[in-house]
Amino acid sequence: MPAKVSQTESDGFSAEERAAMKQRAAELRTEGKKGAKKADELQAVLDSIAKMAPEDRALAERVHLTVTTTAPELSPKTWYGMPAYADADGKVVVFFQDSGKFKYRYSTLGFQDAADLDDGDMWPVAYALQKWSPTVEKKVAKLVKAALS
Repeated sequence: MPAKVSQTESDGFSAEERAAMKQRAAELRTEGKKGAKKADELQAVLDSIAKMAPEDRALAERVHLTVTTTAPELSPKTWYGMPAYADADGKVVVFFQDSGKFKYRYSTLGFQDAADLDDGDMWPVAYALQKWSPTVEKKVAKLVKAALS
């Protein structure tokens, strides 16, 4: 993957990434009813990201790319208007909540009960996101992998 496409700066999707997502949505639509539904859900996620404030949008785009790359078995969908990623049973595993949604000072990466993050009697299920960096990307990828284990 060229450095330009895999960059972790907060400047959003590259033109190549946008084109690839549109192509994938078109492929899903050709698979019939089930594929069309997946394509519509992917488009709804991309539309919800596009409506966000620039800072939130940049984070959401990086989260989307990281989750879909790390866990291609998760299906993008919206959940309460937020980008979310569901397992084969349709249960939301991970979601992104932009700071503008409820006027918080940070965006949130959250996990639902379908995520396998259990660790004893207490464990975190949400993480504040303020800036994207290679370190954050690695942590998000690690959490998503753990959620599916």
